[in-house]
Amino acid sequence: MDDPYQVQESLSKLKEEFEIALAQANTAGEVELVRVKFLGRKSPLAAHLKQLGVFPPDQRATVGKELNVLKTTFENKVDEKKQARLSQSVLPAVDVTLPGLVHPLGRLHPVTQTLQRLLDCFRPLGFEVVEGPELDYEFNNFDALNIPRDHPSRENFDTFFVDAPSPEPKKGKLLLRSHTSPVQIRVMQSRKAPLRIVVPGRVYRPDPLDASHSFMFHQVEGLMVDDRTSFTDLKGVLAHCLQRLFGPSTKVRFRPHFFPFTEPSAEVDIACTGCKGSGCATCGRKGWLEILGCGMVHPNVFRAVGYDPRRVQGFAFGMGVERIAMLTHGIRDIRLFFDNDLRFLSQF
Repeated sequence: MDDPYQVQESLSKLKEEFEIALAQANTAGEVELVRVKFLGRKSPLAAHLKQLGVFPPDQRATVGKELNVLKTTFENKVDEKKQARLSQSVLPAVDVTLPGLVHPLGRLHPVTQTLQRLLDCFRPLGFEVVEGPELDYEFNNFDALNIPRDHPSRENFDTFFVDAPSPEPKKGKLLLRSHTSPVQIRVMQSRKAPLRIVVPGRVYRPDPLDASHSFMFHQVEGLMVDDRTSFTDLKGVLAHCLQRLFGPSTKVRFRPHFFPFTEPSAEVDIACTGCKGSGCATCGRKGWLEILGCGMVHPNVFRAVGYDPRRVQGFAFGMGVERIAMLTHGIRDIRLFFDNDLRFLSQF
């Protein structure tokens, strides 16, 4: 087709076909089909543009201009049609008499709530919140805490050891900490007394999963070291915290116990939250619930971190956050905390 007049006649016919097709397009998809048909790579307009080279130079400019004008016209009309279809796609009318939609709100996990309540007990007493790594060395988890080499807790069935080379072989193997006490060791190695810290965090032990045990749970441990702290201070701090958690009338008792890292050591009980000390199934008819362990820091622990036990003394304590949450809310199965059941979590 090398006659400009034939081209003009063909373009006029093409424009007429385009107008009819675009007018009949009622949806965005149909408009897109019109665009592809008349502006795509295989459209008649594209074919005319490819044939420009067959025209003499004096005619090529005229025909090319007409083709470009028509192309621009097609593009503009397709865009206008698309915008018109969008403006007609209005949302359905809103019935303002209907009740509003309730958007579910997130909330803190009950373990997190209990953890915050615990930390809020100690902050006003001058305790600093400190955190540390969950992957630590044997030295920090056992040796520095005066736990002997033949202690059962150092066996594979009681600790998660990591099958990887230790960056510091002198500190022993890498492991997932079995308590948050390694952070106390790290703090004493890097700071001098006096110290007053609480350490929250996750800990790991290969316990069988049942209603009262989990292989991962949370602890809060505390440490207070200076030149005069006594067991009386320990009792006062813990009694204050427990009565703030469970109520000012909560009875607290201390029983002698043994921990390698404290001497003397004690376990702390509170009067049963269910029967108030009269005896029930929750407390095994004893009237008391074990809540935490504590004691005065053993001199060997001070020596391991470079402290002189003749110049400093202090106390340490540790408690399980899930256990306190279970007692606070009357929950009988620790697995509920980790099942991600919204029916359970939405109650807190």
